[in-house]
Amino acid sequence: MSETKEPKDVEYIEFELNEPVNLNDLDENEDAIELINNRLKVFPDVSRFHNLAYLSLRQNLLVEIPELDIPNLETLDLYDNQITAIKGLDKLTKLRVLDLSQNRITKIEGLQNLVNLEDLSLTYNKIKKIEGLENNLKLAQLELGCNKISKIENISHLEHMKKLHLGKNKIKVMEGFETMKELEILGLAANRITKIENLCTLSNLRELHISEQGIKSLEGLENVVSIELLDLSKNMISKITNIELLTNLTDLYLNDNEIEDIQSLNNLGKLKKLDTLYLERNPIQTNDPANYRRKVIISIPSLSQLDATACRV
Repeated sequence: MSETKEPKDVEYIEFELNEPVNLNDLDENEDAIELINNRLKVFPDVSRFHNLAYLSLRQNLLVEIPELDIPNLETLDLYDNQITAIKGLDKLTKLRVLDLSQNRITKIEGLQNLVNLEDLSLTYNKIKKIEGLENNLKLAQLELGCNKISKIENISHLEHMKKLHLGKNKIKVMEGFETMKELEILGLAANRITKIENLCTLSNLRELHISEQGIKSLEGLENVVSIELLDLSKNMISKITNIELLTNLTDLYLNDNEIEDIQSLNNLGKLKKLDTLYLERNPIQTNDPANYRRKVIISIPSLSQLDATACRV
């Protein structure tokens, strides 16, 4: 999960670890307040803080969001509560960052007025479908990992998306993001994907995370020449092909696959920027552990790190 963003140049009041909370003692001009781990069951009344731009109520026991009227609020952090529904946010038209991760939310809703929203995190909930984002055209980061989503849909209009995280869901097909020309990071780890596809339009993609799937082939990567980091660990890949055109690749994770042919490393030797490679727990290592490192390093002279260890022939 990404770090919650705070407005620049703010001074904030922080209460945490069950400290007694009395907001009446605070100056009404406060622009940032944190009430962390206070076992709050009811949303505090912050309506008198007209300059409030940052509010964090993470790690409490809140079950409901009341109708909020905080006209200047830019960041709302409600991580790790017991909230079951997204509501009460209609008047927060300046909101840029919303974190509702680790709650009990089942549906994406109540966001239609948040036209300035840039960063939305809903990881570790019980969401089954991507929906309700029709008006959030400024979204640049969307985190929906650890839910029950089976299809990537209803986000093709989010053309300014830079970071899309959908790991640990039930997704079978790589689709629905082809129009995101500004996308830089795509996280799809731990889903049910068997084929790499629909990446050819993502000309700015720098990181692709598709570990823990059922992928057998590297086909589908040929045109994504912008990629710098590629994580394909814990798949079913047996041959390293279709990768020599990824000339900007610096970090490659292929550990825990089925690669056994040392000759397949020749394609990696063509990648002059490749600096870090993980290949451990492949047959290429387990079948010849004594000579594994030496053979890999000779085949790929650009490497400075192999399997978390600095390279020395």
